[in-house]
Amino acid sequence: MREEIRRYALQNALKYGKPPQIDAVLKRILGEHPELRKEAREISRLVRDEIKAIESMSAEEWAVELRRIAPGAMEERADKAAKHEAEPKLPELPMHDEVKRVVMRFAPNPNGAATLGSARGIIVNSEYAKMYNGRFILRFDDTDPLLKRPLPEAYKWYLEDCKWLDAVPDDVIVASERMELYYRYGADLINRGFAYVCFCTREEFRAYKDRKVACPHREAAPESNMEYWDRMLRGDYDEKEAVLRIKTDMSNDDPALRDWVAFRILKRDHPRVGARYIVWPTLDFESAIEDHVLGITHILRGKDLLKSELRQRFLYDYFGWRYPVTAVWGKIRVLEFGKFSTSELRRGIERGEYDGWDDPRLPTVRALRRRGFQPEAIRRFFIAMGVSQNDISVSMKNLYAENRKIVDPHAMRYFFVRRPVPMELQGGDTFVAMALRHPSRTDYREIRTGNRVYIAGDDYARLRVGQRIRLKYLCTVVIESVKPPIGRVIEDTAKKGDFIIHWVPDKGIKVRVKKPDGTDDEGIGEPLIASELDKVVQFERYGFVRIDSVSSDLVVAYFTH
Repeated sequence: MREEIRRYALQNALKYGKPPQIDAVLKRILGEHPELRKEAREISRLVRDEIKAIESMSAEEWAVELRRIAPGAMEERADKAAKHEAEPKLPELPMHDEVKRVVMRFAPNPNGAATLGSARGIIVNSEYAKMYNGRFILRFDDTDPLLKRPLPEAYKWYLEDCKWLDAVPDDVIVASERMELYYRYGADLINRGFAYVCFCTREEFRAYKDRKVACPHREAAPESNMEYWDRMLRGDYDEKEAVLRIKTDMSNDDPALRDWVAFRILKRDHPRVGARYIVWPTLDFESAIEDHVLGITHILRGKDLLKSELRQRFLYDYFGWRYPVTAVWGKIRVLEFGKFSTSELRRGIERGEYDGWDDPRLPTVRALRRRGFQPEAIRRFFIAMGVSQNDISVSMKNLYAENRKIVDPHAMRYFFVRRPVPMELQGGDTFVAMALRHPSRTDYREIRTGNRVYIAGDDYARLRVGQRIRLKYLCTVVIESVKPPIGRVIEDTAKKGDFIIHWVPDKGIKVRVKKPDGTDDEGIGEPLIASELDKVVQFERYGFVRIDSVSSDLVVAYFTH
């Protein structure tokens, strides 16, 4: 009966993170064994004894003891937790049953590394393709060599991030390598009388647009426009001297829809294709053509791009095409990062404000990966967010919670102390601690030390002469002196109310933790930390970190959360 009481008490303690109330365990026992109600007083005494024993144990020791007395209980607990944690799902894609095969796309401008916003687009679009056994296309909309100049490394980074996020595209398209395709459609529109070369300055055309009247070049014959178009492609005109416009309706109530620009002259080298082209399509034109050519069936579009859809629909009407089904979603704002853009991040990196695109202060996938976030956590985070037209403000704490569920069962535990202070141990020359590697495991790590250990500066500030201190897994000491700190080792087990602290042996290793606020934590860690390169571990009483680099005299870790 004692063992059964202990099992229930330990399960309750692990569930709620604290020793249970006597009544909670007593009701459970008497509920399953009603024949013992006449012995309630004796059973209550047994429950009280077991709970008192549990109060002197740590949470890690609870898990070890439960696994010892009931090997299947921890697995049963994990299974229940897994069932309780339902897999998040996306809402149904509108009109998915009206197409032969769903084709989704994510179309970034590769002017920097993928951000959290990019990750949302990658994950949700690829997830919809998986839901309907469709196709997912990654398309680089890189036809602006001036204002959003592509970053050569970003193409590869996006592919790496897609693979890491379990969103490998079925096809990869680079717009700058398909310029002849856009030229053909541009010429086709000219010949059909739906596009014309305009020589107005920006100010001149704005004046015509504001008055809702056509500019003088609008009614030129297709043959003349084709001649002007050919001269644009040959380089006969300077930048801003000529553009190709799509005919819409100059009396439209919305100025943004009046004869919009499809091509402009930009005599700038492109990082991908060099100086091969000088006439570049606008994003609205290139994207509209590609969505049709690639057979895109559904587009997830931000509310800020609704004008783009209205402009593009003119092209689809002129060619007799069917526009993809559009689902509108709101913007996402991550509270800890505020408003950010890839262009702003790039300028900050170029100014030397950040160490690179994986600087822990940045909201990029590369930075989160270096900090130790797991792709499944990011995937669940965005799928659970769904596709809503409302703008969303979220805290990184939500992502921390998802990531913790994944890393906690596997992250080994280690000691790390900030602002270390040496403490002398009286009562022996050498000491050995057998510390659990993980609360759910039964294997230990051996930590040997001489008669000196290091404790954290925060713990040192709380020391008082005569105080009992439990050095976790090692020994109990009574503080004999604070300046300098001296602890007399006593032959006694941990008691309720003991001040339990972590420590590092006299031969620890220097550790630097790089944090997302731009600061570093310096300290000492136990030597075995150096064996965890590229892994996420938990520094007890501190947090999860990823071990980024290891040298003979320094371990550098990135703070996860």
